[in-house]
Amino acid sequence: MDPKIQLKLILTGASILVAGFIIMGSSFVIPPGHRGVLVTMGKVSQVFAPEGFGVKAPFITSVIPVSIRQQTKTTEADCYSSDLQQIQIELRILYRIPEGMVVRAFQDFSGDPFDSLIAPRVAEALKEVTALQSAEQIVKKREEIKSKALAAAKNKIGSLLVIEDIVIQNVSLSKELESAIEAKMVQEQEAAKAKFIQQKAEIEANTAIIKAKGEAEAIRVRGKALQESPGLVQLQIVEKWNGVSPLVIGAGGSGANILLPIKQ
Repeated sequence: MDPKIQLKLILTGASILVAGFIIMGSSFVIPPGHRGVLVTMGKVSQVFAPEGFGVKAPFITSVIPVSIRQQTKTTEADCYSSDLQQIQIELRILYRIPEGMVVRAFQDFSGDPFDSLIAPRVAEALKEVTALQSAEQIVKKREEIKSKALAAAKNKIGSLLVIEDIVIQNVSLSKELESAIEAKMVQEQEAAKAKFIQQKAEIEANTAIIKAKGEAEAIRVRGKALQESPGLVQLQIVEKWNGVSPLVIGAGGSGANILLPIKQ
């Protein structure tokens, strides 16, 4: 083969290869749920690239994908209560980077602001809240502690990031403090039970008194009625008579007083 033709083929192949590298180097793909930060020779573009296919300057521009999805990470905070008890709280933090803050988050925190911004601010907010509550109240009012800490953390972080939620997974106390709180809760339960029994006894006593008063009043009314109407007894006997002739007659057999029949 002619050397000129061979050289031409080699140059053509090399050109195609270089063109392929250039084409590959000038395109990128951003995965779903991410935005691309373009960095050209150390300079960050203030306009991010959306998800999908894109074109960039070959070789001199790199594209770093930054997630805008909700992320969940765990951290711990060592806090002190108002009664100076040390408490360790394990947290799960749900957060995300707003689309409009992708470039700034990359510039300031390399795209992952959790360790350098979120965890310290949330821990600081939590310490401020727990410092106003006793150790016992911190254990009992987790939801209230969480809500106040979440609001304080959002205020500290601002609009750079979105803190979706804070979940208190575990509250660790010293063994002595746990025993003291448990003993106090048992005492409170026993006191509540004793109070309930006392209230029940009082209700039953009041009911008995009311019933006794009612019966006494009924007896008084009956006695007064008998005094005013002696024939009332005779009338009641007649009303209750079943039609059977009495087997017992009044005193002396005179029949002046009718008694109820004696059943066989």
